[in-house]
Amino acid sequence: MSRAVRFDEYGDVDVLRVDEVPRPEPGPGEVVVRIKAAGINPGEAAIRRGLLRKRWPATFPSGQGSDLAGVVTETAPDVRQFDRGDEVLGFTNHRASHAEYAAVEADQLIRRPTDVSWAEAGSLAIVGTTAYAAVRAVGVRRGDTVVVSGAAGGVGTLACQLARNLGATVIGLASEDHHGWLSDHGILPVNYGEGVAERIRAAAGGASPDAFIDTYGADYVRLAIELGVPPERIDTIINMADAEEYGTKMEGSAAAADAGVLAELTAAVEDGRLHVPIARTYPLDDVREAFRDLERRHTLGKIVLIP
Repeated sequence: MSRAVRFDEYGDVDVLRVDEVPRPEPGPGEVVVRIKAAGINPGEAAIRRGLLRKRWPATFPSGQGSDLAGVVTETAPDVRQFDRGDEVLGFTNHRASHAEYAAVEADQLIRRPTDVSWAEAGSLAIVGTTAYAAVRAVGVRRGDTVVVSGAAGGVGTLACQLARNLGATVIGLASEDHHGWLSDHGILPVNYGEGVAERIRAAAGGASPDAFIDTYGADYVRLAIELGVPPERIDTIINMADAEEYGTKMEGSAAAADAGVLAELTAAVEDGRLHVPIARTYPLDDVREAFRDLERRHTLGKIVLIP
């Protein structure tokens, strides 16, 4: 047996519990991973609350979690790239990583470099591939000025750095509490809220930004249009209604969720070109508190479960 997060109905964090469940066995092409760290994500909270039930309905009892890092304990006979004892990181599409063990498709895993911590490794896949897809979608080039909303969040911190690494000037919208981290990582911090358009223009030297990545929602797609950013250079990972209205991009994790992209991101973490800020870690039993923390939307970087 092992322990895993489960919920039987849509609702607030109080529907979450940790159950004893049969330890998974690997199916074809899968390995079983003993989870050492698993990031939590806003999309998981939205699924649990039923906000995405038309697109991604839950089947009860439902597990949750995509990001993971851990140690391979068992492999299917057809898996050749991993052996027992290998340390890996990656993702699963089976809502299963918030657990002590998970059966994971081998082609959604890569080896964990020893210089990448368990917490970083276990929280990189979803935010990393989402940020990668968003930066690619808006066509960031050297010399561009790029605005990122929600710049201190899990996706935002990585999108800012990826755009900066491509030679762009990056303006990050965040609360003042997080300005120091952004400045230390080469990002121009700007407070959100009333008057943000004027502050963005000032940070951009009076010109219109070249691209806008929205990781927060609210009215940022409309703001980008008002600032004069071309629709094809705006990407939102959350506000699908405004994206459809204004004809902007809507590319996120699904557009870049593969082992090749994950290996590229992990190499950047390993050599110091990309930093994954870890806000806090929680034991599996504290999953409710971890999601309460996440849903306040004021943390810097990632919140991680440590089963």
